[in-house]
Amino acid sequence: MFKVFAEIKRKGNTTAHHDCDNASFSFNLVEEGNVIKGVFKAKKDMALSRIWIKEKMDFSDSDLFFANGYQSWTSSCEFGKNDCLTGETPAAKISKLTYAMATVFSDYRFAEYGKQGRFHSYTYCYFRKKGERNITLYGSKSERQGYTVFSVDMNKGEFKIAKDVEGLVLKAGQEYEMFNVIRIDDEFDAAFDKYFFDFVGTKEPKIKHLSGYTSWYNYFQKINEEIILRDLDGMDRAKDSVNIFQVDDGYESAVGDWLVPDAKKFPHGMKYIADKIHDKGYLAGIWIAPFSAQTSSKVFKEHKDWFIKDSETGKPLLGCPGWGLAYTLDIYNPEAREYIAKFFDVFLNEWGYDMVKLDFLYSQCVQPRNGKTRGEIMCDAVDFLRECCGDKLILGCGVPLGTCMGIFDACRISCDANKAYNGDLLNRIKINNEIPSCRFAINNAIFRNHLDGRAFCNDPDVFFLRDFNIKFTLEQKLLLGKINAICGNVLFVSDDAGRYDNQTVKYLVDFFDDRDYKVLFAEYESADDVRLDFSENGVKKTLRFNIETGVSNIMECL
Repeated sequence: MFKVFAEIKRKGNTTAHHDCDNASFSFNLVEEGNVIKGVFKAKKDMALSRIWIKEKMDFSDSDLFFANGYQSWTSSCEFGKNDCLTGETPAAKISKLTYAMATVFSDYRFAEYGKQGRFHSYTYCYFRKKGERNITLYGSKSERQGYTVFSVDMNKGEFKIAKDVEGLVLKAGQEYEMFNVIRIDDEFDAAFDKYFFDFVGTKEPKIKHLSGYTSWYNYFQKINEEIILRDLDGMDRAKDSVNIFQVDDGYESAVGDWLVPDAKKFPHGMKYIADKIHDKGYLAGIWIAPFSAQTSSKVFKEHKDWFIKDSETGKPLLGCPGWGLAYTLDIYNPEAREYIAKFFDVFLNEWGYDMVKLDFLYSQCVQPRNGKTRGEIMCDAVDFLRECCGDKLILGCGVPLGTCMGIFDACRISCDANKAYNGDLLNRIKINNEIPSCRFAINNAIFRNHLDGRAFCNDPDVFFLRDFNIKFTLEQKLLLGKINAICGNVLFVSDDAGRYDNQTVKYLVDFFDDRDYKVLFAEYESADDVRLDFSENGVKKTLRFNIETGVSNIMECL
C-alpha cells in the first residue's frame, strides 16, 4: 500500500504533511485493480510544491529500473542498484555560460542526482530483471496536471510516485487530480501496447517512415542557397529512398525573426527553396525554435513585454544559452501568441513547407507561472503548436516527451549526435546529460525504441557517411547508421551525398530503406558493452558493440 506525503506553501512557509486528511487538505487515494488514482482537495487557499506516494519494495542485484529522462535530449537508460545517475558536474561551474548550459536544459534545479541506487523517471518507468523480457511498467495517463515522476531508492527499498506541482495555486474547496497511473505486468512489447494504445489512448502515427537530409550537422548556421540546392541535387543518387529534405538553423536573419530570412544567404527567399524541394518529389521541412528569440533579434528588442519574466528578478528569463543568449516568448501573452501563429501560417501556407522541426520547446516551462505547473504549461504549449500547424507534420525536439505523445507526428528521442564519435571537450568534461554525444545518442535510440510507432515516430538524430569534416571510422559510421535504422523511423544525414563513392551510396540506401525492423532484446552486458537482438524482415540478428569505442560486429549485421 502507498502512503501519502505532501508539501504545501502558505504565507511563505513550506509545510510537510504525512496524512491524507487535515485542516489544510484531503487526499483521496484509490487503488482499483492495476490503476492508482489520487484526488487532492484544498480546504484553504494554498500553493503546492510536491505531492508523492511511496511504498516499500525489495531490490536484488539483478533488478533494473528504466529511467526516462526529462526531455528529448536527456540520457535515458536502465540502471541497477550499484549505478549512479549523475547530473551537472563540477565542470558546469567553470563559467556562467557553462552553468547555464548545464542547468537550463533539464531538471537539475529541482531534481535529485548523484546518489548510488537512486533514480527518477518522467511519465513512465519500468522494472526488469537482467536477461528477462517481461517488465513491470508504471505509467501516467497525462502530464496535464504536472509532471509525474517515478523514483526508486534501490538500496533503501523504496518506490515513489510524485507529482511536480510546484507553482500550482488552489482555492479553498477546489479539487485537483494528482495521479492517474497504471501498473502493467507483461512481456515488453505487450506492456507498452497496453500502456500507450489502451490507457493513454495514442494512435499509430500518420507517418510511418521519413528518410532524407537535414543541413545542420555539416554546416550548422553557415548555410546558404547555393549549399542547400547543391546538397538537394546530391540526394539524386539515392532519390528512390528519399522522401524529405529539411533546411535547419541558419536561414533566418536572427533567431526569433523568422519571417525575415537572411537576404544575402537566401536571395530568392524560403518559398523558392520549398518549391525546389517539391520539384524533386520530396516533402519540404524547415527548422524553427518557435518560442526562442536571441537578444539581437528585432522581436526581442521591440517587444520585451512578450517574453517570460524571471519570478525573482522580473527580467526576461533565460531560455537557451545559445545564439548569444535567447529568451522565451510567453504563450499566455495574446500578442506573442498572435506573432507565433502568424509565422507558422506563412511557413506552412504561404511558403509551402510540409513539416516543421520545432526545437528548444522545453524553454516554455523552465519556470512555473500563472498558478500552473511545469507540466501543465508544457501541455498548453504543445496544444498551441498543434493548433498553429493544423494537420501539417510536426517533428518535436528538446521537449519533455510525456507532453507530446500522440500529438506530434515525430519526435527526437536523443541528444544531438557529435561529429566526433569519441567526443569533444564538452563530452570529456560532461557538464550534463544533454550535450551532443554519440554515446548518449546511441544509448537513447536503443532504450527509447519502445516509443516508435506508439507515441510518435522516433527520431534518433543523424548518422554520418561522409569522409570529410568528421571524426569517425567507417565501423563507427556504419554502427550509428544501423542502430538508427533499427530503432527509429526518422532517418537523416547532413552530408553532400554528391561526393559519395558508389559503396557509400549503397550504405545510404540500405539505411534509408523502410525495412521491417523489430527490437527483440537490448541490454548492457557490462559498463560499455551492449547486446542488441533484432529482426530485419523476419531474419533474427545480434549486434554486439562497445558503446565507448564503437568496436562491433556491424559487418555481420549489414
